[in-house]
Amino acid sequence: MDIIETIKEQIANNTVLLYMKGSPNAPQCGFSSKAAQVVMACGEKFAYVDILQNPEIRANLPKYANWPTFPQLWVGGELVGGSDIMVEMFDNGELQTLIKTATQKTDA
Repeated sequence: MDIIETIKEQIANNTVLLYMKGSPNAPQCGFSSKAAQVVMACGEKFAYVDILQNPEIRANLPKYANWPTFPQLWVGGELVGGSDIMVEMFDNGELQTLIKTATQKTDA
């Protein structure tokens, strides 16, 4: 399977997916740390991919997503954005609603 197919499969199989540097409990950059904190604060289960352990994903996801930086949050197969967007959406309540709605759809 080529790397773009792998990325598509990860996004399709995980309602809430965070591509980040490190893991939620051990982030490897400040932006990934902030992103993981706001996603965890939403209170729903989510998957993550450590791009430092997956150099092919790190190299190819920005082209696939048309988004140059990490972290990247995907919810319901759609790119939400990076750390600043996630924090802004969390602060105004949009992120919690988006994640809760998406996870309820998959649980139903």
